[in-house]
Amino acid sequence: MKNEIKLSAMMFVQYIMLPVWFVPMLPYVESLPDGSTWAVWCGLVMGFGTFASPLLGMFADRFFNAERVLAACNFAVAAVLVFAFFAGSGGVLFALMLAAMCFYMPSWSLTAAIAMANAPKSRYPRIRVFGTLGWVASGAFSLCAAKFFGIDDFDSTRWIFACGSAASAAGGVLALFMPKTAPCQRGQPLSAVDALGLRALCLFKDRRFLAFSAVILLAMVPFQWYNVYCAAYLKESGFKYLTFTLNLGQVGEMFFMLAVGAIIAKFGYRGAMAIGLSALAFRNASFAVSSHFGIAAFDFGAILVHGLIFGLFIVGAQMYVAENVPERLRSQAQGLMNLMTAGIGVFASNIVFNFILGGASGGARNWTRAYLVAFALSVVGIAAALLLLKGRGDAAEKGDGR
Repeated sequence: MKNEIKLSAMMFVQYIMLPVWFVPMLPYVESLPDGSTWAVWCGLVMGFGTFASPLLGMFADRFFNAERVLAACNFAVAAVLVFAFFAGSGGVLFALMLAAMCFYMPSWSLTAAIAMANAPKSRYPRIRVFGTLGWVASGAFSLCAAKFFGIDDFDSTRWIFACGSAASAAGGVLALFMPKTAPCQRGQPLSAVDALGLRALCLFKDRRFLAFSAVILLAMVPFQWYNVYCAAYLKESGFKYLTFTLNLGQVGEMFFMLAVGAIIAKFGYRGAMAIGLSALAFRNASFAVSSHFGIAAFDFGAILVHGLIFGLFIVGAQMYVAENVPERLRSQAQGLMNLMTAGIGVFASNIVFNFILGGASGGARNWTRAYLVAFALSVVGIAAALLLLKGRGDAAEKGDGR
């Protein structure tokens, strides 16, 4: 129980530090003199950052305790965001946010590896839900800044980076008090493949792992652009408190996250992925209706279902890795899954939707067309999950990790 409390606190702080600055980032970048030139690139920093995940996972597997690697990453993010506070151009800000993401994104796989190494895997969704609470709590920054410090329209100011830096420093201190998670391959021979954190690529020889990864990657295309563009969509739709409004999705996530384990146990990973993709289709259909007819209630409905989608895709993928990957590769494999979901998935999503949004006449963003495409891709994903993934006879459903 003591470890579970520590791990829950780790999740809370780790997931409070990102949305404070990244969720409202795009409108702020576009307000800078050269911001429109760099806005698209800034939207890709999360994807670029995940390429460091397998590499830092290798350090946690071979050289240093995972909690120490996590602490170092968080302190680095805090330092970089201090410089971002003073950045005056989109180009400089892009470089700084890229550096911050290279240290932050590996923390998602590191925290998952630390949690599942020090608590029963069946309790992971209960521990991970505190990350959702942290994400929700990040909305308090904008409200407190406006009410108590007089920072009007906080989400569109550079103060988002100051708050992100403070939260990251707190996360670095807290990581030092986490349960010791020693590297499982310390002292083992090291090849060039290992040094680059690429050993986990051998997992693709397993057809079940390959099929699961393909479905997850396909789902990321209509899923990930929500994290980058939804704040811009809401701002154009007349919403003011962007972080607070988007965090309503995390309020729902608190309840959905507790159900993830039960859904996977009952329906298996194939059924869970199909349910998640169905919820994703509902979300994009709701946004399409609202963007076309201007009915805000559909926006709120689309936001509230975010937790079910995130829980089944991201947390479900982390649980799949923990159950089906050899222990010696677990941190690297979590990093690889993080790379696919928040890295390659972000790039593919932005390539598709930057083209769609930028194709409207007069330079206006065609949100309705983009959401309809996302809906269609979600439906394709449902079919892929049902056809490619095995049923309840899969090792993942039995829980007999290899």
